[in-house]
Amino acid sequence: MDDTRPEGNRLDRYDRRIIAILESEGRLPVTELARRVGLSKSPCQVRLKRLIEDGYILGFKAVLDMAKMGREHVAFTEVKLSDTTERALADFNAAVKRIPEVEQCHMIAGPFDFLLKVRTRDIAAYRRVLGEAISSLPHVSNTSTYVSMQAVKDGPLPED
Repeated sequence: MDDTRPEGNRLDRYDRRIIAILESEGRLPVTELARRVGLSKSPCQVRLKRLIEDGYILGFKAVLDMAKMGREHVAFTEVKLSDTTERALADFNAAVKRIPEVEQCHMIAGPFDFLLKVRTRDIAAYRRVLGEAISSLPHVSNTSTYVSMQAVKDGPLPED
C-alpha cells in the first residue's frame, strides 16, 4: 500500500504543507522541500507528483517585476452586459480571453456582471485598451474603472 496517499484521497498535513510552501516558493528544490516538510526526498517527490497529477498543483510560474516589464499600471474595470443569456456570456468570455492586457476576468454576483484586472504601461495605454478592446466586447453596455494606486498585497508571496 502507498503510505504517502492520505486516506480517502484527502490532503493530509504533509500535502497541505507542501502546497503552502510551493505557493510562495515554486522553484524550491525537492530536497529542501522535503527537509521543510519533515519527509525524506523520495516520499516528498511521490507526494509532489501525486499533487500535480490529481490537479491540486496546476503548474509553476515566474513572478515578474511588472514595472521592469512595462506593465505596472493596474486598473479594475467593472463591466455590465446588455444581455446575460448563456450565449451572450459565452461570447463575452471567449472574446475577453483574447485581450492580452486583461490579466484576470471574474463573473460577479452583484450590480455589474464582470470585474476585470487590466495591466498596461500607463493610463494612456489603459484608455486605448478600454476604448478599443473592452468597450467593444460582445454585449458590453457600460464600464466603470478604478485605478490602483498601490498593491498592498498581490498574491501569496509575503510582501516586504
